[in-house]
This record gives sequence, C-alpha cells and structure tokens, in this order.
Amino acid sequence: MEIVVWIGAGLSVVGLCGIVYSIVAVTKAKRANLPDEELRARISKVLPVNLGALLISVIGLMAVVIGVMLG
Repeated sequence: MEIVVWIGAGLSVVGLCGIVYSIVAVTKAKRANLPDEELRARISKVLPVNLGALLISVIGLMAVVIGVMLG
C-alpha cells in the first residue's frame, strides 16, 4: 500500500501547483486594472483550472488516507 500513498502524495502536489497557478493568475488579472467585463472573462477562464486542481488534490489526499489505513 506504500505505492498508493506515494501516488496520492504526487496527485496532491500536482493539485497544489494548479491551485497556486490559479492564485497567481487571478492576482495578476486584478493588478492589471482591467475593465469589469475583461476581468470577469479572465477569472472565468481560470475557474475550471482551479476546480480541477482542487479535485485532483482531494483525490490525492483520499488516496494517502486509504493507503495509510490499509497499510
């Protein structure tokens, strides 16, 4: 079950990188002083990345917990 823990940890790291990317992208968009419509458009492009990264991170954390419990 050690492999499940390592795979889960890897997925969590990938998800965390995606979340950090989302934070950086939204911060750059807010600092650019864009009009409201363009700001909303940029944020709406980043939203699926954020949600996907969160899902990957949660799946990774579940795999770590399952691996620890079964191992």
